[in-house]
Amino acid sequence: MLRPRRLWSLTAGCAVALAALAAGVSPLPAQSIVCMVNGEPITGLDIEQRTKLNFLTTRKQMPRQEVLEELISDKVKIKEAKRFSVDPSASDMDQAFAGMAQRMRLTPEQLTKSLESQGVRPETLKARLKSEMVWGSLVRGRFKESLQVGEKDVAAAAEATGESAQMDAFEYKLQPIVLIVPRGSAQGTIDQRRKEAESLRERVQSCDQANSYFKSMQNAAIRAPIIKTSADIPGPLRELLDKTPVGRLTPPEITKQGVEMVALCEKKPTKVDTPKKREIREKMFTQKYEAKSKAYLADIRKAAMVECR
Repeated sequence: MLRPRRLWSLTAGCAVALAALAAGVSPLPAQSIVCMVNGEPITGLDIEQRTKLNFLTTRKQMPRQEVLEELISDKVKIKEAKRFSVDPSASDMDQAFAGMAQRMRLTPEQLTKSLESQGVRPETLKARLKSEMVWGSLVRGRFKESLQVGEKDVAAAAEATGESAQMDAFEYKLQPIVLIVPRGSAQGTIDQRRKEAESLRERVQSCDQANSYFKSMQNAAIRAPIIKTSADIPGPLRELLDKTPVGRLTPPEITKQGVEMVALCEKKPTKVDTPKKREIREKMFTQKYEAKSKAYLADIRKAAMVECR
């Protein structure tokens, strides 16, 4: 009869061997088993890699036990998500990785090189992304009803904090405009287009006039009108729009496409939503989500088979 420690060692050794075969690599000394979570191993290399990744993203050195607890939770989350068929494919994870790279204004290859230069394998980031993705989908999907925030709750929270949720809000009808500047153009060309935009901004008095000007211009485009509320628009743009008379253009801004402006076609008060109401709603949702997530994780961790050396 095998002793418990001997049985654990054999199980762990088999798990590492299978993982190595699946990855097409030989087991490394750093891959000594530290914990088994529902039959899946967490190795010394896993802890080392996650520690480096966490330091890279937070600039804080997490204690080893804290990193281990994080990895155990990740294993538990992924297994629970699989029970409800939340199981992203390798292709899904590649897309998530590429999406993160894009938000950082990098290509996936550049992000990979950046990670590797810090001693972090891209698989380490993908593993953390997977845990975050599946857990978010699972909690939101399973507890959708209890996570909802009603308008009465928002109003009550605003009143309790002494903030009026009915602050001024507007509905805007907008037409984005761009004077196209080819990439790589000289600064002189960019400056010339900016001057052209400023001149047009002084002349345009209505959206009809803007359409007439920009639809007939070469290397210029005016897009179809869009409707946005105050809560949908970033603060800096909202401030610009509130200073812009109806029918006029916002100040020109240099972007990747060229020189961009926005024509303000209509602006009218609305009670549909306000930035403050949205802020309160999002804060309340986050609080509910975090509480539900914490309780759910605690429950499934109690039921998990976790054995550590």
